[in-house]
Amino acid sequence: MNMTKSILMLASAGVLVVACSGGDERQVIQNKGSDTLVNVAQAWAEGYQTVDPNVIVAVSGGGSGTGIAALINGTVDIANASRAMKQKEVDLAKSSGQNPVQHIVGYDALAVFLHKDNPITQMSVEQLAEIYGENGATTTWTDLGVEVPGCQDQQIVVVSRQNNSGTYAYFREAVLGKEREFKLGTRDMHGSKDVVDIVEKTPCAIGYSGLAYANDHVNMACIGGEGDCVNPSVATASDGSYAIARPLFMYTNGEPAGAIKEYMDWIMSDTGQCVILEKGYAPAKSVTCS
Repeated sequence: MNMTKSILMLASAGVLVVACSGGDERQVIQNKGSDTLVNVAQAWAEGYQTVDPNVIVAVSGGGSGTGIAALINGTVDIANASRAMKQKEVDLAKSSGQNPVQHIVGYDALAVFLHKDNPITQMSVEQLAEIYGENGATTTWTDLGVEVPGCQDQQIVVVSRQNNSGTYAYFREAVLGKEREFKLGTRDMHGSKDVVDIVEKTPCAIGYSGLAYANDHVNMACIGGEGDCVNPSVATASDGSYAIARPLFMYTNGEPAGAIKEYMDWIMSDTGQCVILEKGYAPAKSVTCS
């Protein structure tokens, strides 16, 4: 039986090799995880096609937890994550024969989004904790001294992410603290874009997501107190002055080798780092982009 394609797994390299009828071989790198990183990961994958057309990077989202689980199971070559792996995840990976290696590929300012008609321009971490945290005292916009046009009862619609999201985990740790849970009744969105979309359409809403998902139809609050309120931006994520800034990670099984190493090296090159800058994130190193 003649077959025009056959797919073989190369265990040593951790990538797929696709053999085509023309005799050419293409390697497929499986890249999965963070929704925060999915857009830039897709841009990297597309950009790398011009560098090495024989390498295909297959990108999918699903959240940091999904990518990390795939790395633990050995079914992905690179896991994207907007939070660091937990020690119990590292231990589980090692018990499964995997050796997670962390790579910081950029930085992100976690923006707090408000409806365009919301008069609030700045918020403190403490105020956010009382909105999002269990037993939080702030349930209406009037509790914060404002009235939001179009929000009939002034009840705050609290928009969050699902618990397999690295953004969810980071926000909880940075804003609520490790011991405090999110309050019941939050609207948990699957993706970052979903958060921004619901805030745009809902005057009563507040949501958090990566800076790269900002648009002209929502406002972003600066974070801090009087005199030291800092706006989310690439610059404030890079210098750490924004209170809810975080590193963005890629994890590989062991130190990358072969096609995976070449791809990771390109991501960390000036060209690759200019891609992440163009997508609204802070690069992992200083770069000059044309």
